[in-house]
Amino acid sequence: MTTPQHCPGFEKFKHLRSFVCKCPHCGKDREIFSDEFDRKHVCKRCGEEIDFTRCRLDAEA
Repeated sequence: MTTPQHCPGFEKFKHLRSFVCKCPHCGKDREIFSDEFDRKHVCKRCGEEIDFTRCRLDAEA
């Protein structure tokens, strides 16, 4: 038996990216990962839905 070089499932998340978008209603920052674009997102502060397709990418790390 061989020892894996990394965690199982690593390849699935190898190129995962995160983005930060401000809620258009209250301005709170919300982080989203690149595999979550097709999901509904709600602001934790005001409860309004956030449309990440309308977010602007200000900076990238």
